[in-house]
Amino acid sequence: MIRSLVAEGYLSSQTVIEAMLKVPREEFVPPEYRRFSYYDTPLPIGYGQTISAMHMVAIMTEKLNPMPGHRVLEIGTGSGYQAAVLAEIVGIKGHVWTIERIPELAEYAFANLRRTGYIDRTTVVVSDGSEGFQPAAPYDGIIVTAAAPDVPKPLIKQLKKGGRLVIPVGNRWVQVLRIIVKENSKLWAEDVLPCAFVPLIGRYGFKSY
Repeated sequence: MIRSLVAEGYLSSQTVIEAMLKVPREEFVPPEYRRFSYYDTPLPIGYGQTISAMHMVAIMTEKLNPMPGHRVLEIGTGSGYQAAVLAEIVGIKGHVWTIERIPELAEYAFANLRRTGYIDRTTVVVSDGSEGFQPAAPYDGIIVTAAAPDVPKPLIKQLKKGGRLVIPVGNRWVQVLRIIVKENSKLWAEDVLPCAFVPLIGRYGFKSY
C-alpha cells in the first residue's frame, strides 16, 4: 500500500513513509473490517464515523509537516490512527492532543493508542473540537479530520506563529482541503484538493449531524 501511495504521488516524505510503515493500521480498524485495513478506502468505525483512506492520511500528514518535538492538536480522533501516525513522528519529546466529541469513540481510540504503545505521547480529550483545546495551546500544527463550514476562529488563535493548520472546508457533502500558515499577524492559505469528510459538529462547525 505504501509503495502504491508513493507511485501514485500521494506520498513523498520519508518521515511520513516511515511513520505509516510503523503504525499498524489494522489495530485501529474494527475486527469485521480488519481484512480491508490496507485498502485505500475509508472504513466504518461506528457512530457514523470513519477512519480516513490511507491516501488522505498521507496527504494531510505531509501538508501538516510535523517534526520531532512538535506539539500537535488533532480534531476528530476517530479510532486513533491519525493520532498514532502523528505521535510516531513527533516522538517522545513531542505530544499530540486529540479531541473527540463521541465518548465511546474516545474510549476506543484511547485503548487502541495504549495497546500500540502511543499513549505516552498522546492525550485523548472528549470535547467540542471546533473550539480547539486552549489548555495546551499554542500548537505547532493543527489537523482537522472533519469538515467545517469555515475555519474555526479558535483554531487560528491556538496556532503558533509559523504553525500550520490543515482542514477540510465546505458544505456537508463536498469540501476542499485547505492549508493555512500563520505568519506573524498574517495568514497564508492554499486550497489543495477536493475531498469529502464527515461534518465537524460544534459551536464553530455544523450545528447537528
